[in-house]
Amino acid sequence: MQPIIIKEKEYLSFFRTTLYLKSIGALSDILTGISVWLISKAFLITFVLNLLHNELSDDPKDVVANFIVNSAASFSVSSQYFLGAYLFLHGIVKLFLVINLFRRKIWAYPVSIVVFTLLIFYQVYEYYFTHSIWLLAFTILDIIVVLLTGHEYGVLKKKLKK
Repeated sequence: MQPIIIKEKEYLSFFRTTLYLKSIGALSDILTGISVWLISKAFLITFVLNLLHNELSDDPKDVVANFIVNSAASFSVSSQYFLGAYLFLHGIVKLFLVINLFRRKIWAYPVSIVVFTLLIFYQVYEYYFTHSIWLLAFTILDIIVVLLTGHEYGVLKKKLKK
């Protein structure tokens, strides 16, 4: 079996694609963080119940739908403020770093690797308690971004030395 060889241009394209996903995620985090601060628990529960009404009518034992409903019902005010602040700040930091990675600022690569790695460790810690599939998915994306950022940093440093 022959190894798959990826051309540097394709690698850069894949890296930029992950940065676009990261920037969309960052904007989503910022907007979601603001939304979480502004909505009431009653609104959240009503929204979730309306959203999942058909699914729960068809299958009252649906695991995913019941998980979402139970998560909304057990959402405390302190959790709401923490989640809003976390999402907002997480989004601001990610967006700042991604913009500077797009601009190919050499300092942004190691800083991004450190920040995203710290977030990965925090997300793994949180996953231990929550077992959130979403958190796991975001963590996997962050790991891919860190690996690609490290690779691109090496390529950029070699180009600067020439």
